[in-house]
Amino acid sequence: MFFIPALSILLALVSVSGSPLQPQAGFDWNNEKVRGVNIGGWLVLEPWITPSIFQKQDGTVVDEYTLGANGSNAASILKTHWDTWATLSDFQKIADHGFNTVRIPIGYWAYKKFDDPYIQGAAPYIDKAISWARKTGLKVYIDLHGAPGSQNGFDNSGQRILKPAQPQWTTGNTVNETLGVIQLIANKYAQQKYQDVVVGIQLMNEPLAESLPGGTDAVVQYYKDAYGNVRQVGNTTCILHDAFQNGSFWNDVLTAPDSKNVVIDTHQYQVFSTEELQRTPEEHRQFVCSHASTYSGNVDHWVIVGEWTAAMTDCAAALNGYGVGAKYDGNQPNAPRIGSCDSINFIDTWDQTLKDNTRKYIEAQIEVYEQMTNGWVFWNFKTEASAEWDLFRLIDAGVFPKLPLDSSNYQTACSY
Repeated sequence: MFFIPALSILLALVSVSGSPLQPQAGFDWNNEKVRGVNIGGWLVLEPWITPSIFQKQDGTVVDEYTLGANGSNAASILKTHWDTWATLSDFQKIADHGFNTVRIPIGYWAYKKFDDPYIQGAAPYIDKAISWARKTGLKVYIDLHGAPGSQNGFDNSGQRILKPAQPQWTTGNTVNETLGVIQLIANKYAQQKYQDVVVGIQLMNEPLAESLPGGTDAVVQYYKDAYGNVRQVGNTTCILHDAFQNGSFWNDVLTAPDSKNVVIDTHQYQVFSTEELQRTPEEHRQFVCSHASTYSGNVDHWVIVGEWTAAMTDCAAALNGYGVGAKYDGNQPNAPRIGSCDSINFIDTWDQTLKDNTRKYIEAQIEVYEQMTNGWVFWNFKTEASAEWDLFRLIDAGVFPKLPLDSSNYQTACSY
């Protein structure tokens, strides 16, 4: 999850002719829709997903990096968290609601450390997740969510870096270090014996190209090299985040016939700018519909929306960073107060109007993403106290519809 307005990151989808994808045993990317959910906040901490971990520390602990560096009982806390935050019963609930895929973020430090304070131990939980997915009929794609030096400066990379400082991925030996981690992941999970479940490896989450030394050139070269690492082992689909560039930027990058099984991942949120937060529920839906056509342009890859949300506010505590307030209720400098966050984070305080508007927003996004792309992955499966982002709470409250969408149960949101 990131802090770039949705408008700047919309991507287009290639026409079916000349498909750059080859069917695999585990998932037919040409004909099936990805209907997924992120298992976020598990193997890479995010303060807004599990604020209780950070509330027990002093104010210097704001991400997983500082938890390892300054935290009290960090190894014990993480072990307990890894053991309990995601379970087989969670995967069963996901499958029972009609989902077919889980995206699992993990940091580089789970596989190899480079003179940093991170606590290791998360890697074996990928194997647990794969076994749960196999039992419940779900597919998995493994997402390298954090890179050495941080690829974006967001806490979801493992290390929050505040401006004017810049993320340090692409400096020094960080790219080669990351390629080594991708090779370790591919050596195991790109093998044919995993292809019934592991249907994708995301080479990196949300590299913020505009803030990185080397910019987009460095990101593209990394993707090419990481793709080559995966192809040394197998034909598992490689997923490339769009690096917050528009669709046309990715024309001719890792395209058929020279490259196969490459998917572009774009993330869609409407909560990280004042302009977005000021939209009414109807305007949020209209934005989704009015931008549907941007997915159908003539580019060289399939596209999935690898992160999106039901949220129309930034009220989730620590969403903008641990210790940082929300714009929506005016708790940031120079942020005009738009509304109250008092009843947003707990779904049992929602009135029927909010429930209805949230469901319509969810349905509009599912409709557009399935009509115009190869699928989607909702963020997130659960949180401690952020209802707008919490799939399980939304399901239990009857707000998130059963999948696949049944046109008899909802009114079409958009006209194409």
